[in-house]
Amino acid sequence: MKNCLGIINLSESDSNMGVLTQKRPTAMLPFAGRYRVIDFILSNMVNSGITGIGVFTGNKVRSVMDHLGSGQSWDLDRKINGLFLFTPTYDYNAINQKVGDLDLFYQNNTFLKYSKQDYILFSKSYMLANIDYNKAFQEFVDSGADISLIYKKVRDRKNAYLGCDKIHFDGHGNFESIGTNLGMEDEFNLSMEMYFMKKSVYFEMLYDAIEKGTANYLKQAVFNNLDKYKVTTHEFKGTVFCINNVRNYFYANMDILKPEVANDLFYNNGHILTKVKDEPSTHYKENARIKNSFIANGCQIDGFVENSIIFRGVKIEKGCIIRNSIIMQKADIENNVHLNYVILDKRTKVNKGVTLIGDPSSPYIGGKKSLITREGEQ
Repeated sequence: MKNCLGIINLSESDSNMGVLTQKRPTAMLPFAGRYRVIDFILSNMVNSGITGIGVFTGNKVRSVMDHLGSGQSWDLDRKINGLFLFTPTYDYNAINQKVGDLDLFYQNNTFLKYSKQDYILFSKSYMLANIDYNKAFQEFVDSGADISLIYKKVRDRKNAYLGCDKIHFDGHGNFESIGTNLGMEDEFNLSMEMYFMKKSVYFEMLYDAIEKGTANYLKQAVFNNLDKYKVTTHEFKGTVFCINNVRNYFYANMDILKPEVANDLFYNNGHILTKVKDEPSTHYKENARIKNSFIANGCQIDGFVENSIIFRGVKIEKGCIIRNSIIMQKADIENNVHLNYVILDKRTKVNKGVTLIGDPSSPYIGGKKSLITREGEQ
């Protein structure tokens, strides 16, 4: 796939993630003890042989730059191709700033124009999957199509994919249209918002949308032109998680505790890579009891942990009972704390004796670097 350039567009809406995305985009959400959401799409591209990847960061730039750096963890710190980051630009003399990501793509069009690749793979980050793009790409090239959309047939009785795009086929199995999932069907074809495109077609759509003012977002420009070009599809049959709200984020982490899900998501089509952080092994103290949980390195545990995801460097002291919870990096949980259906962000401290109970569909969330105490305490 050296003839294909990867583009990751972080323009996803964070409105349903609450305090978890106050200072970071959805792509930078910690996941499964040591990863970030963006690690999956980055690893998929690298494992499939894509050597040139551009990331359009969106407005919350700092955490993206901190995690991705030079791209070394994904073997993208190279002289030819490699990792390129594109941050928003602002015209401080303009009365109104333009809405959408299309203008940012236009401002950086020389990156794509002068790249040697003839094809582009566009993707968002919030669809978590472990996918080998080689077969989909070869089918796309062999078909002579202009655009190829990747989708998955899903059964969605819990409305986990509300608001996502769904693909419709005609009676002969040919692509017909794309709509929005309103929860009217239990089974449908979920668009994974990953699509291959000829570079020449991309520039036609980009310039047309800019000149006519028919779109503010790249995705909108693509959808406006689907009837103009030859479109084909590729079905993905592996595990997919959509991280577009707190409930889905919580359930996706909990499903990782199932061995068959973890194997499919992390190993089936190559390993998922992430930024390396060296920590000592976790210290399990005298009173530590662990059941069906993922414990990252660098932790100190002296309590009971069940059905939970514990990130690096977490301290859980004696008498604590942690169930069905996600505890992020460097959190400090003092004696006799009880947590059930809770998400604690990085460096949160919970004072001794506190009890926090949430719900599977609406877990209690402790914000980044927050201090949680019993009522009346300072």
